[in-house]
Amino acid sequence: MEYVILAVVIAVVAVGAITGLVVSGRRRQQLPPKSQAPVITAPKPTPQEPQVGEEAAPPTEAPRRTIEEVELPAETAAPEAPEAVEVVEAPEVAETAPAIEVPEPTAGRLVRLRSRLSRSQNSLGKGLLSLLSREHLDEDTWEEIEETLLTADVGVAPTQELVERLRTRVKVLGTRTPDELRALLREELVELIGKDSDRTVRSTKHEEGPAVVLVVGVNGVGKTTTTGKLARVLVADGRKVVLGAADTFRAAAADQLQTWGERVGARTVRGPEGGDPASIAFDAVKEGIAEGVDTVLVDTAGRLHTKTGLMDELGKVKRVVEKHGPVDEVLLVLDATTGQNGLIQARVFAEVVDITGIVLTKLDGTAKGGIVVAVQRELGVPVKLIGLGEGADDLAPFEPGAFVDALIGD
Repeated sequence: MEYVILAVVIAVVAVGAITGLVVSGRRRQQLPPKSQAPVITAPKPTPQEPQVGEEAAPPTEAPRRTIEEVELPAETAAPEAPEAVEVVEAPEVAETAPAIEVPEPTAGRLVRLRSRLSRSQNSLGKGLLSLLSREHLDEDTWEEIEETLLTADVGVAPTQELVERLRTRVKVLGTRTPDELRALLREELVELIGKDSDRTVRSTKHEEGPAVVLVVGVNGVGKTTTTGKLARVLVADGRKVVLGAADTFRAAAADQLQTWGERVGARTVRGPEGGDPASIAFDAVKEGIAEGVDTVLVDTAGRLHTKTGLMDELGKVKRVVEKHGPVDEVLLVLDATTGQNGLIQARVFAEVVDITGIVLTKLDGTAKGGIVVAVQRELGVPVKLIGLGEGADDLAPFEPGAFVDALIGD
């Protein structure tokens, strides 16, 4: 009996275990595999930022505001445009402009520059004083005096005239002390150069408009530089000046003249390189009239005096300028070191335009002082300005007395 009861219990337990296993198996078949769940149920990727935790749920549509409805915080407001522009200050640009220079006064300028004539002094003044100081002035001595004057480019006719006057004065004087000889020689040289000539550069404004000054000369005599220095001379004397860059054939001539003008506050009227010189000269005078200046300086081309066409062009410049009014000055610039060749140039220029004055440059070098006498006699017009160096204020009004004093020394 006991065995029967034990068998029944074992059977009941076995049936319960089998039933539990069957039910558990069925439940496992109904559930999807865990590894496949994210692939099947996950929504499609959205441009939203990745989320974690509870926020990992699929996004739901929420009401959105337009950009007009969003209020910007006060501290992030954009600055006003005018405040961002006020960075560069305009006055700083003016500091790059060239400073206006104040030229040296022209009064007594030649006296201050007399040391520049030392070489000419040795060749002419001291040579004459040495010869005249000899105890006996025979014919040989007078021939040496003539030779000294000719070597100094005084010219044949002026030399003969001076020697005759010296012969007479020395014979009357009798005994000759060094001081008497120096005074005698000074007086005769000043007379030979011409103490009564009008050497004023006509640069004052008149009823027709500003004074017009044409500067002419061949290549290489320092014509453009002389024009710039002359502007300084006029500004130093209180004149208001306009420059005309009518030398359109030489490269950088207009730039060079404009630089000279900017240094003293004078405006330069210029045109294209290779342009018509007469047209530029005309415009320069026109601008001078409009601005009410005192003087218009026109720098012409450095033409070769052997080329007739170029010389005719110079005559055209003068005729065109005269449509505004008369040309007050025509200054011929000559290189003092060229001697007799300079006189040939002077003759040709005088045939084309009416030369009213002469500017002798480079008298500080090996130039011979007698050229002053020779060129005046050749043209019949006075030397008005002389150049005694490379400095900006080394152009001086010509003063016969100061010039002779520099030649013969103290």
